[in-house]
Amino acid sequence: MTQISNTMSDPIYDAVMASEEREVPPLAGEQTTKEGRSYTAKPWTLIWWRFRKHKLAMASLFFLIFCFFSALFADFISPYRPADIDKLNTFVPPANIHLFHDGKFQGPFIYALKRSRDPETARVIYERDTTKIVPISFFVEGPEYDLLGLVPTKIHLFGAADKRQKVNLLGTDSLGRDLFTRLLYGARVTLSAGLIGVAFSFVIGLFIGAIAGYYGGLVDALIQRLMEFIRSVPTIPLWMGLAAALPIAWDPLFVYVLITFILALIGWTHLARVVRGRFFALRNEDYILAARLAGASEYRIITRHMLPAMTSYIIAAVTLAIPEMILGETALSFLGLGLRPPVVSWGVLLQDAQNLRSISLAPWLLSPGIAIIFVVLAFNFLGDGLRDAADPYGR
Repeated sequence: MTQISNTMSDPIYDAVMASEEREVPPLAGEQTTKEGRSYTAKPWTLIWWRFRKHKLAMASLFFLIFCFFSALFADFISPYRPADIDKLNTFVPPANIHLFHDGKFQGPFIYALKRSRDPETARVIYERDTTKIVPISFFVEGPEYDLLGLVPTKIHLFGAADKRQKVNLLGTDSLGRDLFTRLLYGARVTLSAGLIGVAFSFVIGLFIGAIAGYYGGLVDALIQRLMEFIRSVPTIPLWMGLAAALPIAWDPLFVYVLITFILALIGWTHLARVVRGRFFALRNEDYILAARLAGASEYRIITRHMLPAMTSYIIAAVTLAIPEMILGETALSFLGLGLRPPVVSWGVLLQDAQNLRSISLAPWLLSPGIAIIFVVLAFNFLGDGLRDAADPYGR
């Protein structure tokens, strides 16, 4: 009896009995926990799981999708055309949308405006007439346009029920053009310039960075000196010379393509450095050496083994490069060295806010600058989220 009691109190015996009472762990196919699924999930699935935890990056992603969607369907969303001039409604302040009038629900509407002049400065003053409401209707007829450049139509998302009135959500400029409409049309040019410029720089930077990182030696040294030379060139004198060299009679579309291409030629160095650094780290990995010993060609090693291993890093670098392209186009157009009217971009729109008089009389002309700030911040937050999710197995 004493021997049995000693055996029962033995710590080794207790550990063995506890291990026998434990449940048998589920098989790999039966794992249902998140940690279990992470072992069998694909790399892109793991990246998405980590990216969803970055709330600010997710909010930025939805905001950018909304911006690109609005730019794509700008002609449908905007109630007017970007070049429509109304000299009787210059510097109209932004309209406030109301739902209730005298305590009663009226649906979306704005108040009509009364025009008067300052007796001292002769400046036009706009006052809201609270006795007259202008209902806002949806899916109304307006100026004709081609939806997505294919379908001719006159249907716009919203507009004033009274055709004699206008709904200027962001006010008007010095020529009476609707700023909300021009902001949407300008988003097309500015956002697409960033994407196209990054696409060009992506191809150039990926190709040159891969060569420098894979071969190294003299080839890498020559490419590094080329990148240092490009990064040392002062951009403002360069753009001033290019602006003076571009004939005014050139087609604005051709100038737009040329500007984006030149931006790409200057902005590829950052991506090339990222690709070069990753190639240096990967070229001595065991699976790369095994591919060489197996007789794989250099093209196959680069395209099938090295590039897929750094795809997430490239995407993060590209996402962070888009704001630089957008700011570059905006700055050049604002200084008059890039795109010029009649092309509508956010940089061109900011030209109207260059003097203090315009800002003091119509501060809403700075709305393109606010849009640029939000879009650039969204791209930066999105890039940070992608960069954090680039290592899906990290903790």
